[in-house]
Amino acid sequence: MLTQDHIDHVVRLALEEDAPFGDLTSQAFIPAAAVARADLVAREAGVFSGGGVFAVAMTALDATVEVRGLLGEGERFRAGDVLASVEGPARSVLRAERVALNLTQRMSGIATLTAQYVAAVAGTGARVVDTRKTTPGLRVLERHAVRCGGGHNHRFSLSDAVMAKDNHLALVDDITEAIRAARATLPHTTHLEVEVDRLDQIEPVLKGGVDTIMLDNFSLDDLRRGVELVAGRAIVEASGGVTLETVGDIARTGVDVISVGALTHGVRALDLGLDVRMGP
Repeated sequence: MLTQDHIDHVVRLALEEDAPFGDLTSQAFIPAAAVARADLVAREAGVFSGGGVFAVAMTALDATVEVRGLLGEGERFRAGDVLASVEGPARSVLRAERVALNLTQRMSGIATLTAQYVAAVAGTGARVVDTRKTTPGLRVLERHAVRCGGGHNHRFSLSDAVMAKDNHLALVDDITEAIRAARATLPHTTHLEVEVDRLDQIEPVLKGGVDTIMLDNFSLDDLRRGVELVAGRAIVEASGGVTLETVGDIARTGVDVISVGALTHGVRALDLGLDVRMGP
């Protein structure tokens, strides 16, 4: 869950990176007493995410900057809509502008793309989830954006659940016994998931005792067959190469979860702009 501490930490690092010794341009061109008013304007339609991040970025270096009229998280907007308004010392507004935009544009891009995936599986019962293919340092923001778009989160980190993938299984001889041995060492509250890439792996994995079985890069026919073989004995997750064009067909095979790395690693930042004008 996105917290104030998470936002403050990310914004602080980003501001330090962008202006480690101040904004030389604004200091040289903008009078110290100048006041700026600005609107966060959508250049294209989308789903909003990152309002809290935008507000913190704009005010972190100068508490006299005011942010008003923020659109709600997960709200849809059209091109030309004003998503927030800012007023304060011009130098402070300009110094924070790029960081505030970079983060909000990326988060809104993720929310918008996620909403498209969620719409594509509507009525199937399948859940669209993200993966760990996130930008280092920005995972908590990007995962929040997925939720704003109507998606769900997978495990947050390697410390949250057991998920044995192909590289783990390549190092074991007996998959069933390996799963049983792992289960014996784990607390009863720990979720255990195993990835398979062939139909003949499904039964040995189920015999080991798993909570979720991931069918990785399966064809649609094999996904349908896999769901039949699992027969409700575990949650079925589909993964691998999922696109907007294929996610609906994948959902209709009967899988429970579809993990989509593209929600975060392949997303395009949404086109938002900060239109600044001088105040009185």
